[in-house]
Amino acid sequence: MSSITKVKIENGIYLFKLNNILKDKNISINKISRDTNTDFKVIKRLITGELVKIDIFVLARICDYLNCSIEDIVEYKQKMTC
Repeated sequence: MSSITKVKIENGIYLFKLNNILKDKNISINKISRDTNTDFKVIKRLITGELVKIDIFVLARICDYLNCSIEDIVEYKQKMTC
């Protein structure tokens, strides 16, 4: 079951997909937080989409740890204009 969080903004939508990766790899928020030296609240916000800015250094640590790309964690889709 997919648990992608969608956050609509003026010109598109952000898809936060970290929770899917953690579930697939059976990794808890506590474990990734501890192993990547990233605050629990930051990981939680990357799951829920409740953030206003994203630290690229945090994303890099998480991507390295999970062996994935940034697009696997957060994706932006622009609105289609007619």
